[in-house]
Amino acid sequence: MTQVLARKWRPRSFTELVGQEHVVRALGNALQQQRLHHAYLFTGTRGVGKTTIARIIAKALNCETGVTDAPCGKCTACTEIDSGRFVDLVELDAASNTQVDNMRELLETAMYAPSSGRFKVYIIDEVHMLSRNAFNAMLKTLEEPPAHVKFILATTDPQKIPVTVLSRCLQFNLKQIPQQQIAGRLAYVLGEEKVPFEAPALALIARAAQGSLRDSLSLLDQAIAHGGGRVEEASTRAMLGAVDQQHLFAILDALAKGDGAAMIAKADEMAARSLSFEAALLDLGTLLHRLALAQRIPATVADDDPDRDTMLTLCKQFAADDLQLYYQIVVQGRGDIGLAPDEYAGFTMTLLRMLAFAPGAEPGVAASPASAAPRSARAPQPATAAAAPMSASESAPVTVPVVSVPASVNVTWEELVQHLGISGFARQLAQHCEMTRLDATQIDLSIPKAQEHLLAGANQGRLKAALQQRYGAAFKVNIVVANVAASEVNSPATIASREQEAQKARARSDIDADPFVQELKKDFGARVRDVRPNG
Repeated sequence: MTQVLARKWRPRSFTELVGQEHVVRALGNALQQQRLHHAYLFTGTRGVGKTTIARIIAKALNCETGVTDAPCGKCTACTEIDSGRFVDLVELDAASNTQVDNMRELLETAMYAPSSGRFKVYIIDEVHMLSRNAFNAMLKTLEEPPAHVKFILATTDPQKIPVTVLSRCLQFNLKQIPQQQIAGRLAYVLGEEKVPFEAPALALIARAAQGSLRDSLSLLDQAIAHGGGRVEEASTRAMLGAVDQQHLFAILDALAKGDGAAMIAKADEMAARSLSFEAALLDLGTLLHRLALAQRIPATVADDDPDRDTMLTLCKQFAADDLQLYYQIVVQGRGDIGLAPDEYAGFTMTLLRMLAFAPGAEPGVAASPASAAPRSARAPQPATAAAAPMSASESAPVTVPVVSVPASVNVTWEELVQHLGISGFARQLAQHCEMTRLDATQIDLSIPKAQEHLLAGANQGRLKAALQQRYGAAFKVNIVVANVAASEVNSPATIASREQEAQKARARSDIDADPFVQELKKDFGARVRDVRPNG
């Protein structure tokens, strides 16, 4: 029986690993210098090599040639670990064995010396699924491990692991594997398997795998079957439901010209070919990201990129802030497509939303080629703080003056947030930001790395729009991600949290000082478990 590619081509040594050079280098040095830790923790998304590295470490520790960063792969220990028959290697799926009894049973066997190997190695996959009691049972062994035992933990969600366990492990974060490296590995595998292929097909598979080499190999198996023993771009695109980039280039070209009819016509053509509109929005977001990069840093477009000329031409048709806006609209559209009546409606409404915000588009009127011009061709229109005086007899539309923020005004970010009129995730974003600069022309905000996810979707755009509605369209809003802990940022959320903790501390102090409470402690050994201030 033919073995699936994901299992057949699973790396069996550090040299075969793809995309985790930082982990391989650290582990290789530790093994060469015999600086062995008793517990390792590997984190990362699915299919990036957590369990694979764990098994390679097990071989490195038990290879009959000695502890080494290059296990021979031929001795009894290495071959039995590769085949899953090594008696001193125990693999536990925490998702199926969450209870404390399972953990206690495993830890009891850890006390005994290895049967044939140098070390007993316990690999616990998806360790975050263990119950609290199971973690507590493990903690004792992690604190005082037997010299012959090594724990290797793997998880996709390290946030759920108790800090007491994290602090006793040597942690490695495995990154998603870049598409170029995945495509290169697939090309190598197909070369060894003597399977003909087209390079663009491998690029499609690498993109669909989203950083997971295992997923890419599974998709490669499907592509071989779908293409009748060959991996061709057309059949792979059909299998994945991927969208031809030329459709998206045509849509963006029509957007730059303000030609709504051409955009919808292209959407109709995609519908006739039964292409996935959800995938189209994903690819459109990726394309807008690439355009923004190419516009700012042209070197990011490789010389051998077949789309290089088209990309650089499109870059010149959009202003940088328009690309940012379109990107936000597409990301939001992808999130909303599941709520739309159907995918076609969700996709075309996203296109119409982009068209409505295109330069030169008038409220209530779709932009047309005659009315839209590239942003770079439009002269800036400075906002004025007040209109010139007019006589009462003059007939003119009423203009709303732009309110600017004088640099001398001492206003806090917390006060501004209260008056912006935003809600939901946009308000949460504002609450977790710290204002680092405010003057008449711009505001600079900082958000901690842990809250970076709040910048996703349309949240950032809504906050920017609220500030510009208050202070004028020319007002600049800059948000940067700070590599600091959330507690170190003086955001409204952090300030409120500090005040709550201070109230709690004062309340606890008052309770501890209460004569009645002191009497209860003295006579009955009572203790205050928790304090929750009222108000």
